[in-house]
Amino acid sequence: MGSKKKIGISPYELSHMIIEKEPANLLCTVNSKGKYNIMTITWGLLGPIWHKPVFMVAVRPERYTYGFIEEIQEFTVNLSTSDMKDAVDFCGTKSGRDYDKFKECGLTPVPGRTVRAPIIGECVLHYECRVIHRAEADPLTNHRLYFGEILAVYADEDIVKDN
Repeated sequence: MGSKKKIGISPYELSHMIIEKEPANLLCTVNSKGKYNIMTITWGLLGPIWHKPVFMVAVRPERYTYGFIEEIQEFTVNLSTSDMKDAVDFCGTKSGRDYDKFKECGLTPVPGRTVRAPIIGECVLHYECRVIHRAEADPLTNHRLYFGEILAVYADEDIVKDN
């Protein structure tokens, strides 16, 4: 994971980095047995709902991640770096049913500060969320939309200073 110091920031302070998602955002979940999973996400929304900072993610019911979020109702969103492209591709094309994505990609699960789902130590920006609402995206697409209240946001200190 390295020794980069992670500092707390406001939910919107570096939101432009998440919205631009270069290179990609990684969604982390955990189930009741303590098994972690990572999924690459390209759909998301960040903003206030009901006077709360919220991160909305979309997950198809057939995805392994879906059962984890349904069970625990928590997730983290982590911004990868350009040198993580292979890991991002792997996490977006392989199922956690078949692979331990942390192990396969050499990534470090770090306990969340406020949720049970881990963050990814190698990522530079982290959002910890608890589901406060969910909705179906049908008939446009077969996804469930999870609206997660943002409970904590933190980033590598040098990212905060540079932005």
